[in-house]
Amino acid sequence: MSSILTKREKEIFELLIQNKSTSEIASILYISEKTVRNHISNVMGKLSVKGRAHAVCELLRMKELTL
Repeated sequence: MSSILTKREKEIFELLIQNKSTSEIASILYISEKTVRNHISNVMGKLSVKGRAHAVCELLRMKELTL
């Protein structure tokens, strides 16, 4: 089974669950904050969820992320 997340989306959500802010994630990955927000929005759209927390819960439930 392949992941529903792109490599970059997975990197961003792994940093989110480490309690990193949008600006910290942007700095770590050398991308803009807008790009970080776009990736997060794309994932929320794929999952049909509202909010980052709900996206994280779904990704954990689907075993796309681990704590």
